Amino acid sequence: MPALSRRTSALVIALAPLVAVPAAAAGSATGCETLAPRACLDTAIDAMGGRARLESVSHIEWQGMGHTLLMEQSYRQEPFLASYQRYHEWLDFTGARVRSEQTLTWPQAGGTSPTDITSTLVMTPQGGDYRSGERSQPLPGSARVVLDERLQLEPMRLLLTADHATHLRYGKPQMLHGVLHTSLAFDVDGRTWQVLLDPVTHLPDALQRTRTFDDFWYAWGDVSEQIDYDNWILVDGIHYPSTRIEERNGKVWRSTQVLTVTIDGATPAGTFDTTHARPADGPIASRWEQPFDGKHPVALAPGVDLYPGAWNTALIRQDDGVVVLESPISPVYTAGLLDLARQRYPDLPIKAVLTTSDSWPHAGGVREAVARHLPIYALDLNLPLLQRLVDAPHRIHPDHLQQQPAAPEWRNVSGRTVIGSGTQRIELYPLRGADTGRQYMVYFPASRLLYASDTLVLDPKSGALYQPELMAEVAQAVDRAHLDVRTVFAMHQGPTPWKQVLALLQAANQGPGEGATD
Repeated sequence: MPALSRRTSALVIALAPLVAVPAAAAGSATGCETLAPRACLDTAIDAMGGRARLESVSHIEWQGMGHTLLMEQSYRQEPFLASYQRYHEWLDFTGARVRSEQTLTWPQAGGTSPTDITSTLVMTPQGGDYRSGERSQPLPGSARVVLDERLQLEPMRLLLTADHATHLRYGKPQMLHGVLHTSLAFDVDGRTWQVLLDPVTHLPDALQRTRTFDDFWYAWGDVSEQIDYDNWILVDGIHYPSTRIEERNGKVWRSTQVLTVTIDGATPAGTFDTTHARPADGPIASRWEQPFDGKHPVALAPGVDLYPGAWNTALIRQDDGVVVLESPISPVYTAGLLDLARQRYPDLPIKAVLTTSDSWPHAGGVREAVARHLPIYALDLNLPLLQRLVDAPHRIHPDHLQQQPAAPEWRNVSGRTVIGSGTQRIELYPLRGADTGRQYMVYFPASRLLYASDTLVLDPKSGALYQPELMAEVAQAVDRAHLDVRTVFAMHQGPTPWKQVLALLQAANQGPGEGATD
C-alpha cells in the first residue's frame, strides 16, 4: 500500500470513534411508532402513493427475471447451485385472478435433457389450470394457495392487506440494513405477519412471517420467511420496489427483479381463460403427504424387494432384522413404508434405516424414523444437516416427532460399513466424488446388486444417461472397492444391467466422431 494510502487509512481509523452514529443505527426508534398503529400504517400507505392511488389499481402486468438457490439438492451444499427464471404475470386484484408464466432454466439437467421448462398457471374464482407443454391439468391446491398469496403479497397490495387484516399492532423494532425499523404486526388467516417500515421514508422494506411450505422446504416444518423490498422506482405515482429478495431460515433463497410493470393496461383476450373448474374450498393436503404404495414390489434378489415410486425404496430381510432403504418425501410416506415392514416381517425388528443422500426430499421422512427410535445410517458429511432437520420445529402442522420428541440414533458412515453377515450382508460405501460427495452406495455381495443412491436416471426416449458425471463417479467408487456388480438400481431408476450402464458411460465419454472406424 502506498504511504499516503496508509496514512489516510490510519487517519480514518483514528477518527472513527468520533463520527456520530445515527440515532436509528444506535437503537433508538425514530419512525412513526409515536402514533397509533393504524395511523402509522396510514403514514406508510401515504408514502407509497396514497390510499386512493393504491386502491384505484385494478390490475397489473409485470415481466422480470430471477434466480433460486437450489439448497435442497446442491451437490456440495453452500455455496449453492442456482436455477434461473423468466416471469410474465398478470395480477387482477379486482377479479382475484392470476396468470403466471415462467420459463425455468435448470443447469443441473444432463446434456440429453431440456434445460428450459415452461409452465403457465391460471387461477380464477371459477377455475384453475396448470399447463406445461401440451398438457393442461387442474391447478393443484398448493398452487392455488401460492397464487392467492401472490395477490396479497404484491407490493402494491401489501399495505392494503395489512389494512384489512385483524389485530394490527406494533411489533418489536428491528434492525434492517443497519437502520432500526418500525415493525407493524397483523394477522392473516390466523398467522402473524410483520412489515418493517423505514423510519425516514416509512416505506415497507421487508415482510416477515413464519409458515410452512409445500415445496422442497416442506421438510423443515415452521420456516421463518423474510421478503426484502429494494430498488424502488416510481410507477404512475406509486413508489414500487422492483427487487424482491426472499430469505428462508435466515439464508437468501430467491431473488426476483421486475424489469417492466404496467398498471391497469390492456389485458389480452383469453388471458384468464381456464379449462378446469376450481375445486370447492376445503382442506388442502400437502403433495408431500401422499400415502406410501406398497402394492407392487419388485423382487431384486432373495430377501430384497424394491417398491417403485417417485422415490424408490426397498426392504431388505436379514436373519436378525429388516433394513429399510431410504426414508424419503415426508414422515407420512415413510410411516407407510415402516408400517409395511412391520406387517411383512412381524417377527423381525427394524434394525436399520438407510438414508443415502442429503437431498431434502430424499431425507424428508427421517424424522419419522427418529420418532420410532430406529438406528439411522447416514453419511458423515450429512449428519449436521440431518441433525438440523430433526431439530426443526413443526408446531404449525405437528408431525410424530414434534408430538413425541426423541433423540436420533445416528450410525456414522465414513467408510466401508457392513450390516448383517453371511449371504445376507450389505455393504455401504461413500462415493466421495465431485458431484456425489454426499451420497453413499449400497452393495449386496451375494447377488452382485448395487444401489447407487441418486446417480442413475435413463432418458425415457433416448435411453442415454441423464447425468454421465454421476455414473462416472459411481464406476470409480466401484473400481476403488473392487466390487463385482451385475445389476444397479437407484432412487429414480429401476434395476438395470451394469454392463448397459458402463456402455452408456463409454458412449458419453466419446466426443463427436470418436470411436468410429473406417
